[in-house]
Order: sequence, then C-alpha cells, then structure tokens
Amino acid sequence: MSEAEELLTTPAEWDLPPERHRHFKDVLMQQIDQDRNLSVKTPGRPPARRRFARPAVLVPLASAALAGALLVTLSVDGSAPATGSAPSATGASVTLNRIATAAMASDAIRVRDDQFVYVRELERSNKGSFSGPVRLGALHTEEHWTAQDPGPLRVTGWLRSSGKDAIMPDRLIPIETTDAVPAGVYHPTYRWLAALPTDPDALLRRLREEARPVEGESRDQAVFSLIGDLISGTVMPPANAAAFYRAAAMLPGVREIPDAVDAAGRHGIAITLDDTGFATRDEWIFDKETLALLGSRYYVTDPDRGITKETLSGTSAVMETAVVDAKGEVPARAASR
Repeated sequence: MSEAEELLTTPAEWDLPPERHRHFKDVLMQQIDQDRNLSVKTPGRPPARRRFARPAVLVPLASAALAGALLVTLSVDGSAPATGSAPSATGASVTLNRIATAAMASDAIRVRDDQFVYVRELERSNKGSFSGPVRLGALHTEEHWTAQDPGPLRVTGWLRSSGKDAIMPDRLIPIETTDAVPAGVYHPTYRWLAALPTDPDALLRRLREEARPVEGESRDQAVFSLIGDLISGTVMPPANAAAFYRAAAMLPGVREIPDAVDAAGRHGIAITLDDTGFATRDEWIFDKETLALLGSRYYVTDPDRGITKETLSGTSAVMETAVVDAKGEVPARAASR
C-alpha cells in the first residue's frame, strides 16, 4: 500500500470531517505518478474541496501570529501584503448581514434528487512536502459534481482537474467513502440544506452540534470552516443562504478585510475569523458591489514545518455554479449562475 493509500484509508485519528481532509490531497498529489489508478477515497466521509493546511496544530505563538489577528496578510501570490489589508475589528457583522440581504434577493433554483450541483473553480494549492514549507502550485481548474440523491451513498460526487499541478489531469475521479453517507453535513444536498432552520440562532445551534473541532481548534472555528464549505460548494434556497451568513455574523471574532484577492485575481471584501489558538485561518472573499461569493484564501502558521510567519497555503475562485443532470456534464453558459 502506498503512502497516499494508507493515509486515505487509515481510520480513527484520520477519520476527520470533510473540511479537514485537504492535507490528504497534498500527499496524494505527491504520490500521483505512482498511483495513477487511485480514486479519492476516505474512511466514511468525503474529502474536502477547500482545505489545504495540516488539520490539527496548536501553535503557542503570540495571538498576533495566528488566525486573523495578524495585521499582515499575504497577497494571492504569497508576496508582501497591500496597504489596508489588515482585518477590521468592526464591520464584519454589518457586511455579513448585507451579504445575507443580497443572498435573500437572489433567484431561487430548485434542484431535483436525481441531479448534480456543478461547481467550476480556479485553484492554487500546496505542492510542498507534507512536513515542510508551503510551495504553491500552478493555477489550475477543478470541476465538482455533487450528487443530490439523499442516499446513503458511497460515491457522493465526482472531481475533474485540468492544467499544470492538477490531480489526475482530465480524469473523472469518484469522491468515494468506505461507509455509505446519508444527506447531511458530509453529503449536503439541496433538499437537506432547504430543511435547515432559517432562523440564524437556531441554525448556529445546529451547526455547533454538527461541527467536529480537531485538536487545538475552537468550536467556533470549526463552525466557520463548515459554513465556508457549505456556502461555496452547494446550491440552496435564498432564505437558507441568508441564514448561513447571519449565523456567521454571530460568531465571536469574525472580522472584515477591506481588500482581498481570489485565485482569479479579482478584488473583493474578505471575512475571516480570529482563533488565536489554531494554526490555520480562512478567508471568504465577496464582490464589493454584488456581494456574491468570489472565492477563498487559506493561511497556515506551523513552526514544526518551518512556517513561522502566516503563509498563504491555498487560494480558490468560484467561476461557475450550475445544476446538471449527470456527472461529467458541463452546463451551457446560459444555465449557469
């Protein structure tokens, strides 16, 4: 069994929620030449699409060095920050509620159980060694097809990458689990999302019950990461989308960054969360005018890997979201949103 296969099938300590499986992908990319026929498989839960950093590192550094408390953030290419990129201690709640209002006014799209949610992204991810410094790979395209069948399913979706540094370029790879997964946090279908509370307080209570923090991570940080996964890879009714943003506004430590750049080079407003006991920090980036979600950025601080300053470890840009009738189907431009 290769290192990649072993990591992707080891139970217990590696049996993490989907938002914590991105480090497996780092190893998989390093092993890809030896494992050309390996499908993306995890023990009972599908891997995340948008988490790049090591999952559980409690770094005893000053709070200014961790989780958004830094007054210094990196640009999309990891270089020195632009002036004015410091997280704002005020305004995040107001901005998230504005985003919620915009989401509430968006067109409703219904999704059948026999369809797939299609998402096309641009992405740069860590190509460095699993235990060493971050080395961002080339910008490439990733396409995801998420099954809407409530299941339980062992194959909850499909992935296809293209371009330099892509995983198994141009191959349709199943997102497969050892155990069948019903609709829920680890298999978020339109029907399941539509059944969630639209009251922000009730939704936040539900998310805190669903989130599974890893060592060194607060429950609020786990909830923030979970919300980020759900808002970026799904289609849901406007009222539910608005509730997610209003629930995020209630998390202690949410902060606004006035200017951030996604993987496509688009500037927007970012929302992040201060969690000074954890080694990773996420940013959600929104268009300054329309308030639509543009993409995400991910940072890591990990002295064990020689990463003593907050470092960009991944960035993405959502380019297209649509509903299609079959895996592998690419939507017509008019049908996308």
